Amino acid sequence: MAREKKPAEKRVTRPAKPKPAGKARKPPTRKAKTAINQSATNPARIYTLDVSLLSGPITKAFAKRNRSVVRTIQIRGDQTLEQLHDCIFAAFDRDDPHMYEFQLGKGPMDPKGPQYVLSVAADEDFGPPVAGTVDGTTLDRMGLEVGRQFGYWFDFGDDWQHQIGVVKVEAGTGDGEYPRVVKRVGASPPQYVDEDEG
Repeated sequence: MAREKKPAEKRVTRPAKPKPAGKARKPPTRKAKTAINQSATNPARIYTLDVSLLSGPITKAFAKRNRSVVRTIQIRGDQTLEQLHDCIFAAFDRDDPHMYEFQLGKGPMDPKGPQYVLSVAADEDFGPPVAGTVDGTTLDRMGLEVGRQFGYWFDFGDDWQHQIGVVKVEAGTGDGEYPRVVKRVGASPPQYVDEDEG
């Protein structure tokens, strides 16, 4: 039995759209417009922060000689948490880099509060919420106000815990280099206990 041939379907073609002479710019997205408006309305800011050492591997002798170990740091609002870390690292005379994170919760070391970390793994779905990365988060983006405190944890093995308090927030770009240490209280503890002479 012979098969009947179906009539060929007619294809409808649309006329080609004329190409623009030059590359047209896309209009800014809502997010981009917000960022532009914020940068135009919010002047640059300088944050003064007290970074206090809470705990770490220090000897009793060091703790007795240094009841308080604090570094006061000034940093611009457009600088990142990574730059703040670098300044704290130098301010406490450390020389061996380790992992670190900033914790912004109800208290300075709130384990349930948002964390700012070195990097975010795609499959990471445990622990406290990750709010951002240290290299992608500026001080201005954290919504810090005078009196706010947050945590800084350096070296996940030796557990150097710090409390950072916002002492002052000033308008202006500031003169000189930022971030910078403007005040030191107490000596810097040796990064490793065996370096302490007693």
